[in-house]
Amino acid sequence: MERIRAAIDKARQERQQTGAPTADLSRKPSDGLVGDTKTGMAAWLALRTTDVSNKQLKSTRVITDRSDRRSAPFDLMRTKLLHEIKAKGWRRIALTSPSNSCGKTVVCLNLAYSLARQTDLRVMLIELDLRRPSLSRRLHLGDHLDFSRALAQKTPPEEHIVRVNASLAVAPTKAAPNPAELLQGTAAAHVIDDIEARYKPDVMLFDMAPMLSVDDTMAFVDQADATLLVAAAEATTASDIARCQQDLEDRTNLLGTVLNSCRYLEQSKGY
Repeated sequence: MERIRAAIDKARQERQQTGAPTADLSRKPSDGLVGDTKTGMAAWLALRTTDVSNKQLKSTRVITDRSDRRSAPFDLMRTKLLHEIKAKGWRRIALTSPSNSCGKTVVCLNLAYSLARQTDLRVMLIELDLRRPSLSRRLHLGDHLDFSRALAQKTPPEEHIVRVNASLAVAPTKAAPNPAELLQGTAAAHVIDDIEARYKPDVMLFDMAPMLSVDDTMAFVDQADATLLVAAAEATTASDIARCQQDLEDRTNLLGTVLNSCRYLEQSKGY
């Protein structure tokens, strides 16, 4: 554990020495939300925009673009998340799962749209699942957006970020070779730091790869302030969850585990 922390600190010091902007890990809790209303707004408004239809959102199981009974579980998650990041000055939240087909991308999208209904927030969803990306397909954004090229510093990040509404921007990617090495490299760290410094999003959500399949998430997760683990009812085992929780707690702050695809709930669990 001490070796890991020492390596993380050394990497951050190296980024600072090269002059690249880094996340302000010492910011006070009061700076965590809506503290940069004007700073970054011009860059935010300059991002390209695209419309995602209600029909498309429905087909990809996004139900939080409006407030109703169905969005309530995600809105509750949003409120708990905002409380934590405001109290602790966090901004970067990673979402991962133990294995494939846990629904982490759908959870990520619903959480992002729920957060974006808070019109005084700027929310950015960045896809870092570089093996099986799906954001472009799910939102019908076309095949021209590839955030992995920005991570490799081949093209500017703004070429691969679009605003889907006033408060939510997304950065889809395509599959990339050597994703773990790319995510662990200093080039990717510089890019994420620069995006945070330029656009000043109140919340940055990272859609990561499953943990037990590949090492991509562990290559990046120390750059996140905290992580949410998404598990699937009747599919994810308790031992899988325990293993992932231990690995995450060794590297970052674990916000909790979301139980997805749960068909059987007590009456008291619904409003």
